[in-house]
Amino acid sequence: MADHERKITKYRRPLNMNIGMLIFAAIFVYVIVCVVMYFRTDHIVGYSVKEGSLSSNSIYRGIALRTEEVMTGSDAGFINYFAREGERVAVGNLIYTVDETGRLSDYIQESESGENSLSDADLTELKTEITAFTNRFDRTEFADVYNFKYSVEGTVLKLSNYSILENVNALNDASGSSFINLRNASKSGIVIYSIDGYEDLKLEDMTKEYFDQRNYEKTHLVNNTLVASGDPVYKLSTNEDWSIVIQVDDEKTVETLIKKEYVEVKFLKNQYTSWGKVDTYTNEDGDTFVSLTFTNSMITFCTDRFIDIELLLEDEKGLKIPNSAIVTKEFFIVPKEYVTKGGNSGNDGVLLETYDENGNVTIEFVATTIYDATDTEYYLDDSVLRPNNNIVKPNSTEKYTIRKTGSLTGVYNINKGFADFKQVNVLYENEEYSIVKSNTVYGLNVYDYIVLDASTVNDNQFIYE
Repeated sequence: MADHERKITKYRRPLNMNIGMLIFAAIFVYVIVCVVMYFRTDHIVGYSVKEGSLSSNSIYRGIALRTEEVMTGSDAGFINYFAREGERVAVGNLIYTVDETGRLSDYIQESESGENSLSDADLTELKTEITAFTNRFDRTEFADVYNFKYSVEGTVLKLSNYSILENVNALNDASGSSFINLRNASKSGIVIYSIDGYEDLKLEDMTKEYFDQRNYEKTHLVNNTLVASGDPVYKLSTNEDWSIVIQVDDEKTVETLIKKEYVEVKFLKNQYTSWGKVDTYTNEDGDTFVSLTFTNSMITFCTDRFIDIELLLEDEKGLKIPNSAIVTKEFFIVPKEYVTKGGNSGNDGVLLETYDENGNVTIEFVATTIYDATDTEYYLDDSVLRPNNNIVKPNSTEKYTIRKTGSLTGVYNINKGFADFKQVNVLYENEEYSIVKSNTVYGLNVYDYIVLDASTVNDNQFIYE
């Protein structure tokens, strides 16, 4: 190696620590610790108490049960109806005719002139039926369109049949024999021109399969069709008393309905309301069904088997609070005559029997909060009292040993910056909220702040956020 070659060593600068870097590092570590603690700590969130209500109304699709009798024909031939569907008929009223030869059908076709032969009253009835369907039509229930189609066709034909009824006798006389048979009602009732197999269904027969409309089949008895002897020709609903059966899965709702005995029901089809008597039945599969029996409105829904209804249950009003804010807490219960006022601020409290350092008995006033009261007793806080403590009756030597306890339902009020238990009287509740009584002596008032989640705080814990 040449003499002029030299080894070069890289110079390392020493770490130059100063007070600014130390402060920055300390702040950085503090921020990291605070962030970790923030995400690992249950946060106390407040909730402002407001007045409100819980509507427990429920919508159900029910099955209508009526006293129905399917009437069968004794003749074969073409049937023509004259009683309008949904109309009440008396014994002896004309329901339909049976044309054994088809000559009446030919006469009807020959008599058609292409012009409107319906009266103004008939047209008004037809327009009313169309308007009513249009107003209640739901696109998700498109099958109703076919029911409406049959209904309109039947209405038009029955209306037009009245115009040729006076010619029936003339046709019979012209043929020299009676080939057009007039059939009258053998009993009174509401006429219905469809059958579905649900006519004899009772509450005790109910299963959930009956509510599956995919398996439901309704047969319309159409005008001017060929029938055989013994075929169903019409149906009579003979009793104004009827019922709607719904399936209820919630046991609490079932208990509420049973307790009420009568429930107000809104029919969604026309928004009318009526009171229904409650009966229940639980089948072998454990499915519970509720029957609501009515004494009116049957004729309005005589052609409907499935009816949408709304149960108008309680609409309790009061202070609305989340269920997550509600907690149950134990308290000491003492007779009222042992509670007095004392101290510099005149707080409520008791005269507690204590012992000094020499073992001598002394009486000390201890302030304690009253959380609820009955006619004879107070619920007192257990933060300063202990089981088996003796308290003294004011202006007396009588003593009471604290043993009795009881629980109260309440929330934590944070108006004063700490978790202060307040008793609440729950009027009604659902899955998320409860309605509690307002303006109680030891309870809440509107606009009080409470802890949203009672599990995130302890008694008398100070609230920092």
